[in-house]
Amino acid sequence: MSDVEDAVELMLKQTGCINLHYKVQECIAETGDWRKCQEVVKEFKTCMQAYTDQQRKKYEK
Repeated sequence: MSDVEDAVELMLKQTGCINLHYKVQECIAETGDWRKCQEVVKEFKTCMQAYTDQQRKKYEK
């Protein structure tokens, strides 16, 4: 595992969305087609957006 992957994993752990990230990876590995994984991709996107919104609010204060 490279330092870049470690940095990405650390960032995802901080967001609380890492398990959804793994689900997306698993789905793509199983199906071979990310288009078949849209439901879990949508969940991951929603999780990341919630984290982004939370951070934005924290720094607006």
